[in-house]
Formats: sequence, structure tokens, C-alpha cells
Amino acid sequence: MNATRYSALIEAQQEVIEKIALGNDLSSCLDLICNRIEAIIDSPLVRSSIMILSGDKLSHAAAPSLPATYCSAVDNLPIGPDMGSCGTAAYTGQQVIVSDIDHDPLWKDFREVALEHGLHACWSTPIRASDNTIIGSFGIYYLEPKQPEAFHLELIKRFSCLSSLAIETDSSRQREAQLHNELQCTKDKLEAFIEVMPDVALILDLHGKCVDIYGTDTHLLIRPPQEMINHAIQDLLPADIARRFMSVVERAVNLDEVQFFEYSLPGQHEVCVFEARVVRLEGYLDERPALPHVLWLARDITARKKAEDQIEQLAFYDPLTALPNRRLLKDRLQTAIDRAERHQQCSALLFLDLDDFKRINDSLGHAVGDKLLCTVVSRLKALLREADTLARLGGDEFIVMPDLSHDSLIEVADEVSRLATKILGAFREAFELEGNLYRIGISIGISLIDDGKKTADEVIRQADTAMYQAKKLGGSCMAFFEPELQTAADERMQLERELGSGIAEGQFVAYFQPQFDCAGALIGAEALIRWQHPTRGLVLPDEFIPFAAQSDCINQLHALMLAQVCEVLVKIGNFDTLPSGFSIAVNICPRQFRDHKLESHLDSVLSAYGISPHLIKLEITENLLMDTLQDAAAQLSRLRELGFRVSLDDFGTGYSSLSYLQNIPVDELKIDKTFIHAMHSGTGGTAIVDAVIALANLLGFGVIAEGVESEDQLKLLHDKPISGLQGYQTCRPLPADAFLSSIANSQPTPEPA
Repeated sequence: MNATRYSALIEAQQEVIEKIALGNDLSSCLDLICNRIEAIIDSPLVRSSIMILSGDKLSHAAAPSLPATYCSAVDNLPIGPDMGSCGTAAYTGQQVIVSDIDHDPLWKDFREVALEHGLHACWSTPIRASDNTIIGSFGIYYLEPKQPEAFHLELIKRFSCLSSLAIETDSSRQREAQLHNELQCTKDKLEAFIEVMPDVALILDLHGKCVDIYGTDTHLLIRPPQEMINHAIQDLLPADIARRFMSVVERAVNLDEVQFFEYSLPGQHEVCVFEARVVRLEGYLDERPALPHVLWLARDITARKKAEDQIEQLAFYDPLTALPNRRLLKDRLQTAIDRAERHQQCSALLFLDLDDFKRINDSLGHAVGDKLLCTVVSRLKALLREADTLARLGGDEFIVMPDLSHDSLIEVADEVSRLATKILGAFREAFELEGNLYRIGISIGISLIDDGKKTADEVIRQADTAMYQAKKLGGSCMAFFEPELQTAADERMQLERELGSGIAEGQFVAYFQPQFDCAGALIGAEALIRWQHPTRGLVLPDEFIPFAAQSDCINQLHALMLAQVCEVLVKIGNFDTLPSGFSIAVNICPRQFRDHKLESHLDSVLSAYGISPHLIKLEITENLLMDTLQDAAAQLSRLRELGFRVSLDDFGTGYSSLSYLQNIPVDELKIDKTFIHAMHSGTGGTAIVDAVIALANLLGFGVIAEGVESEDQLKLLHDKPISGLQGYQTCRPLPADAFLSSIANSQPTPEPA
């Protein structure tokens, strides 16, 4: 291509591109392309055309120098093989060169019309879109048979690309205009609808800025519209409500789904409750159509909510006390029954009936009686947790349904027994009303829920039956519907009462079970509590510790034990035979860790007796770790820094996760007696014991084998790398005096034969 043609080509391309960029209509852009290529070829015999593909047919979009009759004759040309140069090129996607229409088979169906108009050659190139799809064809005709030269093909290639640019730009503008019209139409409709709806509509951007406000009830807004436009919701609302607003906005934008939201706001005249529907909007702003917004359509439902609350109050609550009535109680009770059936979670119901209330009500009148009932309710509420249910059935009958979810029926019975005892105790104090004192008793019937076989009415009826049993017993007491549980509850209540008196009267004493190394030398002891009951004799801890651990009694017992241990250590300190590394183990329960008073208590008691923490070993269980791992680890770390040692009791029977051994400060593992007893079964029976010993040695822990009760067990353990032995075979637990005597005599246990 010579310099003149090249310059003309560049000039033509720039002119066409400028025309396209300025938004000229497609027809004028394509006509310009045809005119410019014909001018560059500079021959009176050349003609050009641009056809656009619609579906599977081609029609002329520009052919300024072709006869109009010819264009009309071939418009709507189906693409396919043998469909002339343009139809074939659009079909195959390849350039088609026909230098002699008169003899080329591609023109067999169109030869006459072409020759009739003096067209003897046609070179056609498919026009491709940016995604490489065919959108038309670019054709060069000659009025005589003609083979294209190289520069002809280069021109066709470049002007085909310009044609593609013009066609795609026009399509994009048409789509943009269509979308803009549709959006404007939608916006107009939306504005028209909102203007006549009794709602308020806010248009918010992604950052919470209020762009527009529509609707007639703008008096419901927190501020007048002019004070909200162009201000962020975060600056107009309390921080917590603003965060909830923005989370709804984000969900509406991200999920592209309608979001429903109910909220309360202080309006210009009163606090209003709104029901909102929030949806994403596209192209709301003409100047920034790609920026999404949300439509926040809020309806004032304050009156409806008030009506619903009133209906619910009448339907589900007692008008005098505002407590749940029988209907609401049965709904909640059925939930508890369903939970018991599906998840085996036990619960209970307490039926309360006031003693002698009818006499007061009849003699002083219903007005006084009603006030007295409200006073009773206030006292009952003070005894219950927020999650518990207190309901009024009518008259002086009430129901308490505590929020319980225990697996064990015994645990439920224990807890409701304690709750019933608290209620009975609270009613021993007179009620004051308008300067007068009224003494009212209360009878309590208890029904337990352990499966889904009972209906709500049956559970209430059983508790009612138990309540009448309590009245037969004289009133101001409780009774279980199940006789065997009543007996057990009575025994537990008696035991709890006796625990308190036993502590006060000094009935609890420390016994000491010595611990020996494998050579028979004394290395320490474990302090074990015993109850010297005046009528039952010596009571072992398994019978009373579980009950003491549920109350503050456990702390009192621990204080007694620790004091007696310190007294023994003071006396041992006077012996010359005190073994090196000697210590006494004291058991610690989870409650003592949860109270966060263990460290200060240990320090005060040991300081009073002048005892070093090195002489005290704290025994903990795996269950403590499972309940309060992180908290227990922190407390134990501080205690070890003070000099206390830590022993992990009953290892392998509880949580049994090796992970806590890395996180808890432990000095010693105690192999549970069940594994010691299993050693009799042979090599397999010793596997767990050997594994625990190997693990402890690897981690640098000491090992105590407890529960050694036979000569065979002693022999099997003798050669194992353990720190010590404890059990009846070596020595039974001893009272303090006997333990001190054994140390004074310094008679070690002989090695096994």
C-alpha cells in the first residue's frame, strides 16, 4: 500500500471512529465507511455494502452506491452455502472471493439479478463482534470480473473491523436507552404508587445515606424529611439500631432478596413500631447507574401491635397478677414434655396452693385478698430465675415450672426439692399489707416430667394430687406425686439438715491413707473425710459429698479438712523421721474453683499454722478439667507458683483427653483402681497401666497406683517405674492419732516376696 493510500486510510479510520464516538446514527456511520473505502480504491467500477445479520438473515444497512432495486431484491437473504458471497461468508465465517459472478456456482440463485444490475464480482468478509460471533458481512462489488489485490484485502479487513465497532456501539446504545427508559418507567410507577400508599419509603445507598424519601406519612419519621436527606442513618439513629439497619441493608444488597424487618423508633410524636420490606434497587441514580441502592419501605404497625398485645394479654395472662394463665402454661408445659420425649431432658412442675387464704379473703373482702395475692406473687418472683415460669391457675392456685434440662430424674428431684424448700421458707415470714401482718402457709405438690407419655393436663393433675397430699400432711410442706421419689427427697432433705448440724458439732474428721514407694518407704498420704454420725456410725464420703458439693457445705467441709491436715503436719514436723518430699494430698472439687476463693483460703489457713505449701498436694479430677479447663489451669498455675503440687486423680476414667495434659499444670497422675484390679487378667490387663506409666514418665509426671488391695497387685507393680502405692494392701486409712503413731514408729511396709 503506497503512502497516499495509507494516509487516506488513516484519515478515513479517524473520521469514522470520531463519528461513532460522537454518537451519530448507525446508518450515517456505515454509509461513511462504504464511501471511504470506495474513495480509497478510487475506481468507478467499485461498489460496497454492509449487511447486518438478524436471526439467520442478512439485510442491507448501508450500500450508498448500489442500486436500490438490487438491495431490495437480496434483502432478508438467508445465510448458508451457495447463498452468494455475503450469505456464504456469514454462514461459514470465512472470507468469500467471487471474481466472476457469471460462472461461480455460489451465485446460481442470484446470478440473474446481479448481472441485471451490472455486478460481475463480489468479495465478502464476515463482520465479527468482540465475542467473535458473526453479526454481518462486508461486501465489495465490481462492475467487471475482478480478482482482489493485496491492498483490497487489507482495506476490507480494516473496514470490517470499523463496521463491527459501529454496529456494536449502536447496539449498546440501544440497549442502554432501552434500559434507561425501562428504569425511568419503573421509577415513575414506583413514585406514583408510593405517593398514594400509607407508608414511608426511604432510598438508601450502600453506606446508609438517605438519598430520597417518598410517602404521605412523613410525620412518622424520626425527623422531618429535609433533615434526613443526604444524611447517614448512622448519624440519625441510636448506634445499636443503626447497626441492625445496616445489616439489613447489606443482606438486601448481597442476597438480592426482599428482607423483612420489624423495629421500633421514636417518631416525632410517639414511639412507633414499623414493619419494613427492604429490596435492592439497580440504576436508581442516572449519573451513577451502576451504583446499587436499597428501597426501605416502612409501614407503621403501632396500632396493630398494641391490639395484638392486648389480645395476647387477655388470651394468655391473668388480668390481676399479669402472670401467665392456664392456656399459656399448657403451651410451655407441652414444650417441656416434647423436649423430654425427643431429647430425654427431664423437668418438673410445682403446684402451689395457699393455706388459709380463703378465710382471709372471706373475712376481709376480695379487694384485700387481691392485693395480698399480688404481694404473694412478688415474693415468689424474687425466688425464681427469669427463665422459670410462674403462672396463676385461678383463685389462690399457682404453678411454678422451673427451667430445667437434666438427663437424670434424680437430679431434677434434687433441684425442685431445694426450690420447694426455699418457697416454704419464704412463706414462714408474714406478709405486710397496709400496716397489717398476714401469715399464710403454702402447700406444694410436685410432678416430674421424664417422657412424652403424659399430657399437659395429666402433669398438672398429678401435681394437684400431690399438693392435696401435702395438705393432708398438715400443710406448709411439699409432696411428690411419685411415692418412691418422695421418700428419697425426704431422706435427702434430712441428710442436708444433718450435714449442717454435723459441721457445727464437729462430727467430720480427717483420715489419712499412707502412700509408699515400691521399696516400702513412706512418701506421703491422702486425707480422706469421714462423718462420725451419732446414729449411723462412720459414714463414707460417697454418701454425703455429692449433696455437700451442691451447696456451700463443701467449702465448710474443706475448711475443716484443711485445718485438721495442718494440725497433723505441725505434729509431723516435730518428728526427726519426716521423709524427704513428704506431702499430704487434699481433694479439691469443681465448686471451689468456680467460687475463685480457693487460693485465698489455702493461703490464710496455711499461714495460720505456719505450713509450707510444699507439704500440700492438691488432688483434682478429670471432670473438673472438663467443666472449667481454662479457668482451672490459670488457678492451678498460680497455686503451683506458690509451692503447691497438683495430682490428677482417677486418671483415665473421666474426660480422658491427652490434650488437657499439655495445658494443665500437673505434677502427678493417679492410676484409677479399676485399672489396677484389671491387672489380674494377664498381659492384656496390664496394658493400660503400662501405657499410663509410660505416658507419665514421658511427660515428666510422677505416678501413684491407688486401690492396691492384693499381694498379686503389689507384686505386679513392684518393678514398674512408679512413684508410689496406695491401697488396703499397703495400709488402710487411719485416724490422725494412729497415722501419727505409724510415722513415729517408722516401720516401713516390707517388700513383696
